Amino acid sequence: MTAPAGFRGIERYLLPTERQVIAVRRHWAQLIEPVLTTCAALVLLFWLDHVLPLSMSTVRTVLLAGWVVLAGRLVWKLLEWREDWFVVTDRRLLMRSGLVTRRVAMMPLMKVTDMSYARPPIGRLLGYGEIVLESAGQEQALHRIRHLPAPDELYLEICELLFGPKAPVQQQWRAAP
Repeated sequence: MTAPAGFRGIERYLLPTERQVIAVRRHWAQLIEPVLTTCAALVLLFWLDHVLPLSMSTVRTVLLAGWVVLAGRLVWKLLEWREDWFVVTDRRLLMRSGLVTRRVAMMPLMKVTDMSYARPPIGRLLGYGEIVLESAGQEQALHRIRHLPAPDELYLEICELLFGPKAPVQQQWRAAP
């Protein structure tokens, strides 16, 4: 997986000897709730505008202001989504997020002791999932990454980085006598 068009800015967080392997934006399904909320509020606003008497102009103004706040929230969530990137290099995992305050969570690949991924039913339908990373010791800054596109491929590519390509089977199974 390579970075989609428009990806920029992660280079400043990479070491000169690091090689970027994966760079993905979180899945668009992360935006479903803000979009549905804003659309439902708009439908409700139109219905109330039709039902309320003309004498209640203050209520209408307050309702419109509330919808403008919801629309602003939707725009904010969209801009945040555009800035959130999950990046895997040959040495570590990074999650870059934040619109005003940039946050970069990181975990070295060698610290990963266990990794799993889950795909809820809606995630299987829409094509997203989450990856959970475990490490020895205390809680890490990068633990659960939600709304990742193509989690099956991501999981396999990260496993290949952790264990190497075509890692040999270390234990031979014998039939019981």
